[in-house]
Amino acid sequence: MTRAEREAFLAAVRVGVLSIADGTRGPLTVPVWYGYEPGGELWFVTDRDSRKGKLLLLVDRISLCAQTEAPPYKYVSVEGPIAAIERADLERHRRPLAHRYLGRELGERYLAGSSAEGDGSIVVRVKTERWLTVDYGKAFG
Repeated sequence: MTRAEREAFLAAVRVGVLSIADGTRGPLTVPVWYGYEPGGELWFVTDRDSRKGKLLLLVDRISLCAQTEAPPYKYVSVEGPIAAIERADLERHRRPLAHRYLGRELGERYLAGSSAEGDGSIVVRVKTERWLTVDYGKAFG
């Protein structure tokens, strides 16, 4: 993929698969909702007290992969340093992600059902340094 293609692909609504190093165990690999705009940082929200949240405080870098689910398959994998971890804000972080992935109505119901959980949420920002991309539609016509 070209730079523009890979950035547009990552910016589209897809569930990302996040990988975080976990000491002597294999990496923690979990699905996440994320935000990304071409040329910017990748970001996602998680609970700071979850296994994921605790590991993020111990590492410098993460990887994330986003893919299509139907042929011709495509994927974009990014790796990079954590640029910032801060308390997540309902209006700047949690609500936009809920609406992005669930739409306005279902997103609001999701937020209403998880409002207490959101009190301990953090937003993690990642600088996208290394990219690995594949577009099998281009490779095989």
